[in-house]
Amino acid sequence: MSEAWSETDRVAMARALELAGKGLNTTDPNPRVGCVLVRDGRIIAEGWHERPGGPHAEPVALAAAGPAARGATAYVTLEPCSHFGRTPPCADALIAAGVAEVVYALDDPNPEVSGRGAARLREHGIRVRSGLMADRSIAINPGYFKRRREGLPFVRVKVAASLDGRTALENGESRWITSEAARTDVQHARARSSVVLTGIGTVLADDPALDVRLPGCTRQPLRVVLDSQLRTPPTARVLGREGRVLVVGVHDHPDRRRALERAGAEVAIVPAHGARPDLPAVLRLLAARGANEVWVEAGAELAGAFLREGLFDELVLYLAPTLLGPGRPLAALPPLAALAARPRLRFANVRQVGEDLCLTLVKGN
Repeated sequence: MSEAWSETDRVAMARALELAGKGLNTTDPNPRVGCVLVRDGRIIAEGWHERPGGPHAEPVALAAAGPAARGATAYVTLEPCSHFGRTPPCADALIAAGVAEVVYALDDPNPEVSGRGAARLREHGIRVRSGLMADRSIAINPGYFKRRREGLPFVRVKVAASLDGRTALENGESRWITSEAARTDVQHARARSSVVLTGIGTVLADDPALDVRLPGCTRQPLRVVLDSQLRTPPTARVLGREGRVLVVGVHDHPDRRRALERAGAEVAIVPAHGARPDLPAVLRLLAARGANEVWVEAGAELAGAFLREGLFDELVLYLAPTLLGPGRPLAALPPLAALAARPRLRFANVRQVGEDLCLTLVKGN
């Protein structure tokens, strides 16, 4: 039987979700979580999880409320944790504070928590309800839920192209197809991601840094280069920036490995798929390292491989109002024998960014 949610319930959970969004760029690999405390129909305190190792949303809200938390209802965007990690269990903090009720969006998919937090609260006489705005909680944490449920990160493949589907001129010139506003938008997408991933072809052709260059940025995503033969130059810009770099190859070249490690990179070897690293193996490796969201910025070959193999959750296409004629395609895809065999995508979001369009597409039915 589904819960009958009141207007107070909906307003409080909506605010908790808004608070969770404040941790969009900072909580990785933890989920983004918000909490509000309500008494007599009004919010008396609130909190959100800001960074790994820092207090979770519930203790922040409880500290803000002080003794007023006793008898209150806590609204949380994810089931309160019940285990000791870097911080004590949130379920215990709620129990100690004397809250009367906990309403949370949905169970935590972490097997160390799932269902146990709610059970612990009920054991101590606290009323527990769940299921309010669950879809919105998942939407804030798509990678966390996918990683916990499937052992894979949430993958976004980004492409910037002209109206005729070109990402560069025939001579390779590509800076800049899209506007400054679109490039800033990409910076925000990188900032929320666990990983920014590219291929060796892009590194050798464009020498990108792939870091986040936004004011106030406090966390750099892991930068990953798929490089079968470990050809990444030790002087590459991607190695010379703040943050961690992982070079993933399929053949171990000891001298090249040592040069990359001296330049500050970590090197991992995975099985091959043809001449390149096996993409499912790469994604499993990243998920095992706690990667929730992977942002792919790559050339036509690697972008095409993610699309061909269905290893993406979103295709993010920045479309510039220009025409380039002959040049690089946005993705290297095989020819189709019939139109009926074409892959089906659907638009999840369309928005204007500066003078460009940003189209977000997901797999169709």
